[in-house]
Amino acid sequence: MQAILAQAQKMQEQLLSAQQELADAEVTGTAGGGLVTATVSGAGELKALVIDPKVVDPDDTETLADLVVAAVRDASNNAQKLAEEKMGPLAGGLGGGGLGLPGL
Repeated sequence: MQAILAQAQKMQEQLLSAQQELADAEVTGTAGGGLVTATVSGAGELKALVIDPKVVDPDDTETLADLVVAAVRDASNNAQKLAEEKMGPLAGGLGGGGLGLPGL
């Protein structure tokens, strides 16, 4: 029983460490060949958005909006992949995961 408790404690520590790594990590996504770049945390929170002035056309805001959405979606997908890499092995050991993180 003591070994099971020790193993559970170790898994909890690894989980907390992985969650902190995700919170500290930043990933980017791009659209339009790099004209729009979004940066999100490993947990999927939008941190920054960079728009190249070349893509700003007052007569075509729809294209810019589409590029922003695509860049944020790309960054969010990259954050999800990172979360799966960091949390996947730990979530499997916790009886199904469901940790409230993207992709889990």
